[in-house]
Amino acid sequence: MARALQLSVTETEHLLDLARTPRTPAVSAATGPETVSPNARTLLSLVAERPAVVLGRRNDVLAWNKLGHALIAPHLRADAPDHPDTRPSLPRLLLLDPQARAVYRDWDQEAADYVAHLRLISGKYPDDETLTRMIGELCVRDDAFAALWASGRVGECVAGTKRMIHPRTGEITVDFQLWAQADRPDQRVEIYELRDDPDGTLTRALLDTPAAHVGRQ
Repeated sequence: MARALQLSVTETEHLLDLARTPRTPAVSAATGPETVSPNARTLLSLVAERPAVVLGRRNDVLAWNKLGHALIAPHLRADAPDHPDTRPSLPRLLLLDPQARAVYRDWDQEAADYVAHLRLISGKYPDDETLTRMIGELCVRDDAFAALWASGRVGECVAGTKRMIHPRTGEITVDFQLWAQADRPDQRVEIYELRDDPDGTLTRALLDTPAAHVGRQ
């Protein structure tokens, strides 16, 4: 069927996930809050000079380094990922948080990629009630998400480029790559690198307080 429909590798993977019976899910649905993989925590500490975050299976931020926090959501508390009740949800930030949403210059593409990935994950975790509730919430609260979800697109993005308008640096372009963890394949470390920053000026600016840039705007 996959060959007849000329599906991509990712789309074929999703088809196989959907074809499995509820008794044989691709991945067992974990219970309780996610905890950070030891390997992911170690990798995070090794890339302190670059923005990096640890993402769970629902794209919740389970941990971030200082630069990762400064790049992704400087308006949130630095310790937000430490508590399951306050962990930042990247899909919710992108769709429902005006400050986070305004950062992405190519927001439409960013949103489409996130929704496509959520559909892939929903096939792997059909019994994940928290994931199902989040998708339902986003469908109700955001028309753009509802339209993208209805499109049925499936995708996986392990590397790419984001164009941003950051409140502390202005316009920047960052490359990113995701690293799956062998001990917990449902967790990924996302590492960013700022382009056109040979002397680290933009990277250091990420750690400045917003007040330091008021006079430059």
